[in-house]
Amino acid sequence: MSDLVSRLPKVRGAYTANAPMSDLTWFRAGGPAEVLFRPADVADLQAFLKAKPADVPVMTVGVGSNLLVRDGGVRGVVVRLGAAFGKVSAEDGHRLRAGAAALDVAAARVAADAGIAGLEFLRGIPGTIGGGLRMNAGAYGGEFKDALVEALAVDGAGNLRSFTPADLKMTYRHSEAPEDLIFVEALFQGRPGDPAAIRAAMDEITAKREASQPIKTRTGGSTFKNPDPAGSGGRKAWQLIDAAGCRGLRRGNAMVSDLHCNFLVNLSEAKGNEIEALGEEVRAAVKAATGVDLEWEIKRIGDA
Repeated sequence: MSDLVSRLPKVRGAYTANAPMSDLTWFRAGGPAEVLFRPADVADLQAFLKAKPADVPVMTVGVGSNLLVRDGGVRGVVVRLGAAFGKVSAEDGHRLRAGAAALDVAAARVAADAGIAGLEFLRGIPGTIGGGLRMNAGAYGGEFKDALVEALAVDGAGNLRSFTPADLKMTYRHSEAPEDLIFVEALFQGRPGDPAAIRAAMDEITAKREASQPIKTRTGGSTFKNPDPAGSGGRKAWQLIDAAGCRGLRRGNAMVSDLHCNFLVNLSEAKGNEIEALGEEVRAAVKAATGVDLEWEIKRIGDA
């Protein structure tokens, strides 16, 4: 067991030393977390952050849908929020409250059942509410900042704080949330809608995703952000990758998807470093062919 566990405060949740991160990411690749912490609830998370040694790094992961872990693993403590942080409920005024560990698709379904329109885009995001807050996730014409009223987070000192979209300075696939924040809950504003019509719109999003994205493979979602149209001639990331001849490109067991070339795929037992190296090869090819520098959308963590 990692010696780090002995230095950590007593908690009501659970510590796991040398936890395989490959079990927690959609890529199914990467090294272990030195310690994985699953807090029992918000109070347990606050107590841990208040009492942990100052020199111990902490980071949070959701369901790992947009995460690539390098093979050297992650030092310090990786926090993964559990069921206590996954509750979703409809509120008066066509609002939706969702815990940070709730899947975006689960939040979308609760909104549909309650007749809350305007949150259908959540059905197209393969992640959790917490991850969406961190990166201002979006899909099919909607972004978190468009519907967010308030986000609750615990800071590095263990204080529970409230943030508006303006506080977080949300822009395309980005927020300026301090790195030490761990989001625990979000409140969204929707509008009145017919549940059947909302479900139909969500079904259409699902059908489009299944037809155009390799969602049933070991992948990590969109690999690169769409660049500024002014500098890319209006072309999206996948179009630039295609123009550079990278569709189907392979490096060992990692491959650029044939179905959607802004997705990287783990064909079998690809290493985290192997997948990242393929991504960098794609970036270099796009730069050489088009002059555009693609920016990673997938978050990469850990030691090489």
